[in-house]
Amino acid sequence: MLSRLFLIAGALAFGLALSACAKSDVPVDAAGNPLEELKVVTSSGEHELWVEIADDEPERERGLMYRPPLADDRGMLFEFPDSAERSFWMRNTPSSLDIIYIDGTGKIVSIAHHATPYSEAPLPSNGAATGVLEVRAGLTEQIGAKPGDTIVHPFFKP
Repeated sequence: MLSRLFLIAGALAFGLALSACAKSDVPVDAAGNPLEELKVVTSSGEHELWVEIADDEPERERGLMYRPPLADDRGMLFEFPDSAERSFWMRNTPSSLDIIYIDGTGKIVSIAHHATPYSEAPLPSNGAATGVLEVRAGLTEQIGAKPGDTIVHPFFKP
């Protein structure tokens, strides 16, 4: 009986260890929250990123302020409850970013390239946007992203 209990306990421990390993494949943000996968589909192919989600007002206001530069495969996706003209700025943001405005279907509306760090100049979307993706400056040019290309993420409904 005792050996059967050890066998069951060992199997449970092994199962938990395997599930922990599977979860470790998903990167986390500075607070330990899991990042979400997002793809930018351009004429050069699909480009995978891991993004933090800013889906409430305090997160959207804070954005990437006071943060170190983003890694090449990282970003922040701002999710809004409605589609409207958007405008972002770089207040208290120490590194240059590309700001991608996205409609509700995942189509890129416009891109503000190489936004100036710490600038309070508004960077308008020039069209209705439901989402905004911030990535390191130069990434959009590197992957060939342009208006009309597609962002694939569960938030967007093609």
